Amino acid sequence: MEPMKPMEPMKPMAPMQLSNDVWWPRDLGQPNSSGSQNDMRYAYFGDKHRLVVDAGGQVKTYDTGSYRIQGFGQQQRQGSSLTFASDQGPVDLGSLQVVS
Repeated sequence: MEPMKPMEPMKPMAPMQLSNDVWWPRDLGQPNSSGSQNDMRYAYFGDKHRLVVDAGGQVKTYDTGSYRIQGFGQQQRQGSSLTFASDQGPVDLGSLQVVS
């Protein structure tokens, strides 16, 4: 019986990279939170005060100003709208300024 050979040292971990399925502008980096409901998806970037929403393939970036987003909800009625819970109470997406 031969003695065991020493194990090879572990290779260093590669830095974390954004996946290929990133649908928001890459310059925003990683979102604080993201999710989807029905045909809408969203990504929130708190440090940059940005909210990116993809509604049926149309991606828009919004300025969240002084709001700190804490949660999302989609109204289930004609002309669905996205609202979010913030540190200042509920805010409708339509009240935010589109920046791109």
